[in-house]
Amino acid sequence: MDINATFIGQIVVFLIMLWFIAKVVVPMIAKPINERYAKIADGLAAADAGQKQLQEAGASAEQLMREARERARQVEEQAHRRSIETLEAAKQAAQSEGARLLAAAQVEVGNESIRASEQLRREFGTLVVQAASQLVEHEVNPATHAKLLERLTDDIARG
Repeated sequence: MDINATFIGQIVVFLIMLWFIAKVVVPMIAKPINERYAKIADGLAAADAGQKQLQEAGASAEQLMREARERARQVEEQAHRRSIETLEAAKQAAQSEGARLLAAAQVEVGNESIRASEQLRREFGTLVVQAASQLVEHEVNPATHAKLLERLTDDIARG
């Protein structure tokens, strides 16, 4: 192979073309490619961030669900306790009212018993006076007195 001026000229032109391509053409092509790479990288980063946010949101939602379940359980327990307390209060009120009514009834029974005893004493006194007046009107005879007393006890028993 002969190295002559044409060959050297071609090498110089080739090197100038390489330099021109490296300085002008490659940056023109590399700029959109680099922008594209940057967009892809940004998209991947955004996707990773979105995935991370999704996981965080899922964890947050799960935590909120746990808290809501716990709060619901507490509310349910509180309602149950209040219903038991209300039931116990009603039970106590009913028992105290029953005791009060029983005491009032016992007092009333005692009063009625006293009134009945007083009524019986008055009637007994009246019967004794009647019996004495009947005895005084009749002659003094033990058999007659026994009959009168027997008749008076029958009247008292009947009436």
